Amino acid sequence: MRWLVDGYNVIRRDPDLRGAEAAGLEAGRRALLAQIAEVARWSSDRFTVVFDGAPVSGPAAAPGRLEVLFSRPPQQADDVLIRLARQEGNGAVVVSSDRTVADAARRAGAVAVGAEQFLAALASPAGEAADDNDEEDDPAPSKQGNPRRLSKDARAAERALRRLRPPRG
Repeated sequence: MRWLVDGYNVIRRDPDLRGAEAAGLEAGRRALLAQIAEVARWSSDRFTVVFDGAPVSGPAAAPGRLEVLFSRPPQQADDVLIRLARQEGNGAVVVSSDRTVADAARRAGAVAVGAEQFLAALASPAGEAADDNDEEDDPAPSKQGNPRRLSKDARAAERALRRLRPPRG
């Protein structure tokens, strides 16, 4: 699975990352990349973080399966994310709280996850158990629908976010 992350959108949704960014854009980017690199070290998933503009001090080096892209004017990071979501289709998870990006990702067949959900999953303790509700995901179809059941998109986002939890053992 490939995670496509709207870098500045995620940074500006977290107080600690915003604090790091207050010291400079590069510091904010490094703080976010450090968090994602922790997951990328043990995960088989690939992570692509997209930022607006150009790097100040050359391309960011990040360990693991982590790639950093910068949009080139006149393109914005949103444009790059939408293009990558279309290329990857249902093999991608797009992380952005921008409605336009999330809607375009869903239309491309990708899973859309909000920045806050992504940050919460990154911050969850290593030993935290997954709340596996998959048994409820496939009940017999009902004409009325189950009002307590999450939407198909929300269930796909939850499954994707579970991938950010380290393996047990």
